[in-house]
Amino acid sequence: MRVLAAGSLRAVWQPLMAHFQEPVETAFGPAGLLRERIEAGERCDLFASANRAHPQTLLAAGRAIAVVPFASNTLCLTVRSDALREGDDWLSVLTRSELRIATSTAGADPSGDYTQALFTRMGEAGKAVKARARARVGGRDSPPIPAGKLAAEWIIGSGQAEVFIGYASYAQKLCQIDGLTVIDIPAPFNPRAEYACAVMTAQGKDLADYLVSEKAKTILLKAGFGV
Repeated sequence: MRVLAAGSLRAVWQPLMAHFQEPVETAFGPAGLLRERIEAGERCDLFASANRAHPQTLLAAGRAIAVVPFASNTLCLTVRSDALREGDDWLSVLTRSELRIATSTAGADPSGDYTQALFTRMGEAGKAVKARARARVGGRDSPPIPAGKLAAEWIIGSGQAEVFIGYASYAQKLCQIDGLTVIDIPAPFNPRAEYACAVMTAQGKDLADYLVSEKAKTILLKAGFGV
């Protein structure tokens, strides 16, 4: 069985597949770019996306046979710890003009799309933040994230930004890295990321059924996802 899966699922995928009954070959990448590869003719049995829109596009085009939601996520801020001031919260960090903000690439990577939704929810303050933010990962021409590094860890550690907006499922690992601080974004402003898979073949349906099983939900929750 062959799967194309959103890069944010990479860490949890091996634990998930350890409990699936057959071998799975998986390629990871930004979900928007993976969808384009499928549209260009690349074969897979299942496409696991970090949003529902890309699988729905394949379903509407007659390329997929079903769309199955299976997990959720939210956003958080990762900040270089020595850039923080006493009393800082998510809003003060984002609106401080001297702090450079990095994001994923909207259109190519759903994390970037959710980040744009965050800016919109911030109202007038979000307009200035959006203008300052720079897409550093997840695009067609973005440099690859070094092996063994998380996007926020690499972006901040290499001096490209002081703040990275990314998925909260990474928070558990990011909190353990010296020099980084993770800050939650409150629910009214924080978009809910809905992960869904496009079932491309009958064989892929078996995997989709497993992803919504109680066993898979337990693994996803432990990894920092919602279900």
